[in-house]
Amino acid sequence: MLFRSIVPQGAGGSTDIISRITAQRMGVQMNQQIVIDNRTGAGGTIGVEIAANAAPDGYTLTLSATSTHALNPSLRQVPYHPLRDFEAVSLVATTPYVLVVHPALAAASAAELIKLARAKPGAIQYASSGNGTMPQMTAELFKSMAKIDMLHVPYKASPPALADVMGGRVPVYFAGVPSTLPHIKAQRLRALGVTSLKRSVALPDLPSISEAAIPGYEAVPWIGLVAPAKTPQPVIARLNRELAAALAVHDVRDQLLAQGAEPSPGSPAAHAAYIASELKKWGKVIADIGVKAD
Repeated sequence: MLFRSIVPQGAGGSTDIISRITAQRMGVQMNQQIVIDNRTGAGGTIGVEIAANAAPDGYTLTLSATSTHALNPSLRQVPYHPLRDFEAVSLVATTPYVLVVHPALAAASAAELIKLARAKPGAIQYASSGNGTMPQMTAELFKSMAKIDMLHVPYKASPPALADVMGGRVPVYFAGVPSTLPHIKAQRLRALGVTSLKRSVALPDLPSISEAAIPGYEAVPWIGLVAPAKTPQPVIARLNRELAAALAVHDVRDQLLAQGAEPSPGSPAAHAAYIASELKKWGKVIADIGVKAD
């Protein structure tokens, strides 16, 4: 049978890139082809629902992520439970977002962007990959902690949002390092800071937003692997071993690190606990800043 990994994001986004790197190596190890199935819409809810309803035979997997398993349940009614409807396999990687702007915007740092936004309340626009997605929540947390106002421009996926930021139609975007790094290096985008407390391995000279502008600011997306509930535990254990082995391969680790993603394998129980803790954390943030999904 064919393995299918459902990616609840458009092709070319950060989650998609990381999924393809790990799936390719796992497929080699298991002597199986793992097909990446991109299913976008509703902030990732559509793809995750398909996975939740799939047969629990180990041949359909999906990515757990901050957006789908920690944000959406607090933002909207979702047709799945992030814990009860899945068997956790492992955390895959953590990957901070990077705050990028179009080079024409008069801001060379996060502090300068905040100053500019305070001078022009509501005039500066920021893009996201959809209402209720992690890029929007990251920006809303930034707005709240910086005490500024920026106008949200939602897209249906990451690639068109990124394209419009590079085209100068929307000047600000919080996005994954993997999808923005080539454009930062080519100076099609200007990076102002990363959203983790520590600097990114891929951008070691770029300060974090916390160290340069907003002390304590942290919004770190993560990517994990889950299977439908009731998938047999021996299958989960094998998938966990195969993923850990794939992430230990130097070439795989180098590819991920070069993209700003830090491999973070662990046990199925540890990943389930992490999902639960992130669900609680972001639920509180959403309640505190009053964000509502459309």
